[in-house]
Amino acid sequence: MEFISERVSMEQRADGLSVVISARLSRAKETLLVSWVLAWSVCGILIAVEMASLPAGRMRTYLIVFLVFWAWVAVRIGRATLWRLKGFELWRIKDGRLTVKDSILGFGRANDYFVENISRFGPLAIDESSWKWQLNDSFWVMGAERIGFECAGKKVAIGKGLTREEAERLVRVMTKALTAARKKAQ
Repeated sequence: MEFISERVSMEQRADGLSVVISARLSRAKETLLVSWVLAWSVCGILIAVEMASLPAGRMRTYLIVFLVFWAWVAVRIGRATLWRLKGFELWRIKDGRLTVKDSILGFGRANDYFVENISRFGPLAIDESSWKWQLNDSFWVMGAERIGFECAGKKVAIGKGLTREEAERLVRVMTKALTAARKKAQ
């Protein structure tokens, strides 16, 4: 097993290549994220308790609508927190397929792409000064993909949270592995 960084490892075997990208953060960022989730949960519970004590009316309706929004955000930040604490992005090239899986506690859906259908594999063109990228690269979301490709007309982005250097190195390794897999499949 070869380590590209302390978060990214890969293993080249005769039958293919495996890449594992950890979503772990520094201890300080993990503490901030967990504190935010706990504070968000406590606030929502307090609002729900208050809503239950109110009689039917406009204020109760407002709080119900607010709690629906609160629950949506709670699910999003809960998933992002689990991703950052126990998540991995797994890539595997084997038997003529690239398999990509976002794994949280071992669960997650694996997506298979036939290597013959993969084109334009490489780093994504990113404007790092844009507001959208800054938000997507934040530690409280699951995004910040750096590598992309097209498969059967569909654009796919992978490589969550990679640095530019990690992405460039993985693109070189993956391009070689995809070329070898295409030759083997023919």
